[in-house]
Amino acid sequence: MSDRVSWLMIRPGWKVYASDGTEVGAVDEVAGDDTEDIFNGLAVTMSALGRPKYVPAERVTTITEGRVNLSLTRGEVEASDEFLEPATTAEIEPDSRGGLGEQFGADIRELEGKAAAPVQRHEHRMNVWRRAAFFFRRFFARD
Repeated sequence: MSDRVSWLMIRPGWKVYASDGTEVGAVDEVAGDDTEDIFNGLAVTMSALGRPKYVPAERVTTITEGRVNLSLTRGEVEASDEFLEPATTAEIEPDSRGGLGEQFGADIRELEGKAAAPVQRHEHRMNVWRRAAFFFRRFFARD
């Protein structure tokens, strides 16, 4: 058996196993605050474009390189709640708005931010484009 590793080492695509040792799926996303070392749980995908399931940190038993073991059965993972992306916690504002050129650049960055990464006030489901992006990220991250 490999050495155990920290939750901070978990990467998308790592295999996830049920309590009986059967493969459940793969890590889609890690939920937590690495600055405070708070591990909340995992988004586990059971199929290529399926909606990820949320597995709380309390149900993770061991973490080794490339592998996460759970205290749940496959059926319990299938019956668990869908993973919801957390609400956005901050808006990034430009520091300076001096001069015409800087003002124009700041306005463009603000519009770009609203279009590319809008502030979300509540937890929400992943849209199909984000699901596809996660799929390809996992696909190309394989060894």
